[in-house]
Amino acid sequence: MTLRADVAELLAAVGIIGVDVDDAVADEHVRWSAYRRIVSVIASSPSRDRDRAIVATILRDPVEMVAKSAVVALVDEIAMRTAGPAEFREWASGLLPEIDGLEGEGHREFVRRRIRDWLFHLSVQDGHVPTTAELAEVTDWMQRTLAEGSRSPAVLALLADSGRRKKTRNVAANRARSREPRPR
Repeated sequence: MTLRADVAELLAAVGIIGVDVDDAVADEHVRWSAYRRIVSVIASSPSRDRDRAIVATILRDPVEMVAKSAVVALVDEIAMRTAGPAEFREWASGLLPEIDGLEGEGHREFVRRRIRDWLFHLSVQDGHVPTTAELAEVTDWMQRTLAEGSRSPAVLALLADSGRRKKTRNVAANRARSREPRPR
């Protein structure tokens, strides 16, 4: 298939109108915006049946950075909507064969790391308190995400003590202090 056919098919599959397909084909920024809208629509769908096919189509984009970015956006949105790590792991495992089709090893590894980060995040949300070694395995981005969003005093204390970046440690420490009961 051609890029034009792929973009037109994706837009039609999710019911998006008002995107000039020729503009999207000619300009990777317009195409990225279209992919972002497509990702938003499919992520909000209760069915995950079409995700692998849509990812495969997006990954045919000749600008691998655009394709990778769109897939990462989908990974992020699905992770934020899943019920827990087992559901997300199952969904992500279905995408890995498609992701392995990315030519650039750096792009493949970036998507894989994002999936691992979200699995870690979901397990923490599910009540797992990570060890220092487990925390060291996730990216700075995920450590900061947890520092900014976790409600667990134990996780915030771990991040305050063992976060890789000073900013992450400070955010976690400040949030941990703000969660402490105040004397009356």
